[in-house]
Amino acid sequence: MEKFKEIMDANQMRRALVRISHEILEKNKGVESLCLVGIQRRGVTLAKRIQENIEKIEGVKLPLGILDITFYRDDLSLLSEHPTVNSTRIDFDINNKKIVLVDDVLFTGRTVRAAIEALMDMGRPKMIQLAVLIDRGHRELPIRADYVGKNVPTSRKEIVHVLVDEFDNDNRVIIEQLDREI
Repeated sequence: MEKFKEIMDANQMRRALVRISHEILEKNKGVESLCLVGIQRRGVTLAKRIQENIEKIEGVKLPLGILDITFYRDDLSLLSEHPTVNSTRIDFDINNKKIVLVDDVLFTGRTVRAAIEALMDMGRPKMIQLAVLIDRGHRELPIRADYVGKNVPTSRKEIVHVLVDEFDNDNRVIIEQLDREI
């Protein structure tokens, strides 16, 4: 059996993000009060791509925030003794705004829970929506994405990797087969 299997190439990723961008605009009836917040690391890259798509469609550059959820994780002590902390930068008031959280993969829902908690510590958005490139199932919390690039049924012996030029010099999504359950 192959160790890696490609489930999206660069063109499929691009098309999925363009579709998500249109869906965001349609559901929110335009860009009024709309802001994007990418979850560190690859969610930020995907949020920037959605921001660029929306700017091409509407001629408006949406505010874009960067959110690090490290200290909001419920498994922080399990990660490592010295977890990597990235930056949070949200240079706009989130109060009464429609926030679209963007992440690469939705799995158990714990990352999204942490992100919502972090946002609520910064203010009171009018609404929080979730956009993900891949929904792989296996939810442990009652969280679902509003916008999904692709639903990919997986086993607990698989891990989904979203590769982006900014970190990986590649644009594609692959599934890695593991020898044990995660």
